[in-house]
Amino acid sequence: MPDLNSTYKPPAVKCNGFDPRAFRWAQTMRLAVEEINQNPELLSNYTLGYKIFDSCAYPLTGQRAALAVLNGLSEDDSPTCRDASPLLAVIGESGSAQSIVVSRILQPFRIPMISYFSSCACFNDRRTYPTFFRVIPNDDYQVKAIAQLLVYFNWTWVGLVRGDHEYGRFAVQGLLRELQSTKVCVAYQVMIPLLYNRHKALEIMQVMRSSSAKVVVVFSAEGEMTPFLRDYMTQNITGIQWVASEAWVTSSVFTGSEYYPYLGGTIGFGIKKGYISRLGDYLQTINPVMYPSNTLVQELWEALYGCSPSPSSGSQLPLCSGHETLLKQHSAYMNTSNTRVSYNVYKAVYAIAYSLHNLLLCQPGSGPFQNNSCAQINSIKPWELQYYIQDVIFNIDGEEVNFDLKGDSVPYYDIINWQRGTAGNIELVNVGLFDGTKPAREELVIQEDKIMWAGHQSEVPMSVCSASCPPGSRKAVRRGEPVCCFDCVPCDSGKISNQTNSVDCTFCPDNFWSNKDRTACSPKEVEFLAYDSLGIALTVISVVGACLTIAVLGVFFYNKNTAIVRVNNSELSFFILFALILCFLCSLVFIGEPTSWSCMLRHTAFSITFSLCISCILGKTLVVLAAFTATRPGDNIMKWLGPKQQRTIIFSGTIIQVVICATWLIAAPPFPSRNTQYEHSKIILECSVGSSLAFWGVLGYIGLQACLCFVLAFLARKLPGNFNEAKFITFSMLIFCAVWLAFIPAYISSPGKYADAVESFAILASSFGLLICLFAPKCYIILLKPEKNTKQQLMGKEKK
Repeated sequence: MPDLNSTYKPPAVKCNGFDPRAFRWAQTMRLAVEEINQNPELLSNYTLGYKIFDSCAYPLTGQRAALAVLNGLSEDDSPTCRDASPLLAVIGESGSAQSIVVSRILQPFRIPMISYFSSCACFNDRRTYPTFFRVIPNDDYQVKAIAQLLVYFNWTWVGLVRGDHEYGRFAVQGLLRELQSTKVCVAYQVMIPLLYNRHKALEIMQVMRSSSAKVVVVFSAEGEMTPFLRDYMTQNITGIQWVASEAWVTSSVFTGSEYYPYLGGTIGFGIKKGYISRLGDYLQTINPVMYPSNTLVQELWEALYGCSPSPSSGSQLPLCSGHETLLKQHSAYMNTSNTRVSYNVYKAVYAIAYSLHNLLLCQPGSGPFQNNSCAQINSIKPWELQYYIQDVIFNIDGEEVNFDLKGDSVPYYDIINWQRGTAGNIELVNVGLFDGTKPAREELVIQEDKIMWAGHQSEVPMSVCSASCPPGSRKAVRRGEPVCCFDCVPCDSGKISNQTNSVDCTFCPDNFWSNKDRTACSPKEVEFLAYDSLGIALTVISVVGACLTIAVLGVFFYNKNTAIVRVNNSELSFFILFALILCFLCSLVFIGEPTSWSCMLRHTAFSITFSLCISCILGKTLVVLAAFTATRPGDNIMKWLGPKQQRTIIFSGTIIQVVICATWLIAAPPFPSRNTQYEHSKIILECSVGSSLAFWGVLGYIGLQACLCFVLAFLARKLPGNFNEAKFITFSMLIFCAVWLAFIPAYISSPGKYADAVESFAILASSFGLLICLFAPKCYIILLKPEKNTKQQLMGKEKK
């Protein structure tokens, strides 16, 4: 750029380098104009003229070119705005930044402008750019297509690189807007300076190298990408999956074999390709022989073949021999089989031609302007031509071309993939399309099996901040980081997630619980004291206890006339044994699935049978105590403890418990319940006591009976006699009380079926305690020591 200090007239801008691709666009325009001028059916008797200016792909240079076009003079020596311009329309610009400048300059003159490569969404503003048209899709569609591409391949963590111009800025803003409704996050945003700065570029590359984002979306033009990618290759950065915008995805500059290790696998959206039948032959005519004085043709030859066509050109390159071949990086110049930007140039020229043609066909009195007038043929105004451009519709090679109210054309893209060619260079392969005219979710069509990814891989690369959370877990966003960066937290018990990347875990329905992997709800395990290992053990113990008691009862019945049976009140002994049989058997009621009847029977049967047993023992204790204390002659204490009185004691002690149980069953009977609170993963089938007061009342009454029996037996423990039954009653009551005192905390703290097992065990333990303490000594004497089974021996009056 020249020094613009406003103290002297600035010199002409000197462009650096030569772009054969842009030169081909200009030649395409020339070809289209020649075809139109030779077509007798289009603009017959009229000839199109043109003038081509070079903007060097830079806004300020484009501004100077626009002013020169308006003045109708050469760019170098034109005074600003000397006279009115004969210009009717402009084809251009290529870059959006240049088009913004040129369009604003042309706007006061109402000169229409048709761009072939400016896709910035900013041109949608018809107030700011009322004369702007384009034959390339709006970037709003491109960013929509790129957003859908990122979602399609599940790339949720991407980097953004843009050029320092309106095209890059608006494209990134549009993409961020599209990504708001998706799960895609942006890892970083960086900008390539418009005036390339290597130090800044290296900083950008360091960001790319250090980031975990392996997919990079680039909205930039070929001009700034060329030096950037050259420096990128020197840094030996690989593994990046590039997503290219239409501005550079079809550029032939990057198709050399040296680019493949770094850019191979690039995917992006390119302009729809077309075919211009005469373009190949026409480009062949552009050579130094045909145009010996044209400096641009001289530069073209130097760029294409790396040699100077003329010794007078002043070039440092060797003189051409005529046997040179096209350089690899510019080999696409002559390839006209799938033109894209050149095809857009071709359509833009024909759009102006057809618009002029329609304007010339206007009939006076039916025109679109004031008083139904038509444009004056000899003084056509640019704004009159714009009217016809807005309404033009024509076909080229079967494709319909027209403009909407915003000056945009049909949104259609080819999906381009950079793959290795047979010669090691990069070939642009079509792997899909995006048709913006289709309904939502039908716009993107991808042939995934044809794609070759970065690193020459056939599998889709991953680019995520955090790996997907598998079913059974949920995402927990990390504080201060984007939503795409998260930790995977296993679902809590009772919750599940059956999808990948679940945001939250859902509760299982009632009566269901999460499985081990937290991926599905399964019916809760139903728990009760069943006939499994524990239930069978208790059943066996209960039956064994009942059988032993029956055996003892048989022994006593068989030896009912012996001294030890008679002395110990055989009737009470039989009552006690009968009650113990019931005690052993009532523990069986606690095993099995609870029902209404079993719940009511459990505690009432056990409490009544134990009250009966303790009442019998209490009666026996009173008889023993009375028998050994009635020592004076004529003492009538025993007449108050005869058989009838003993039965009355037993009946009275038992009937009180029966009344308590009957009241309990009437007022608030026990009932089966499903306990889901103690252990949420299980349904514990248990018997709810109905009334806690009644439950602890029956236990308290049994305890009161046992304590009274224990006190009386303790008082009679030292009475005379070799066989003092009070001692055994004391021991039995001591064991009984110890068992039930231990039962209370164990019962309260035991979960589920173990509470029933504890109660059942307490019943069996206390029953065995009573059976052993009260009847084992007697059975020992009856069965093993029959010589001691005499009244004298039992009363301690053995003969000397």
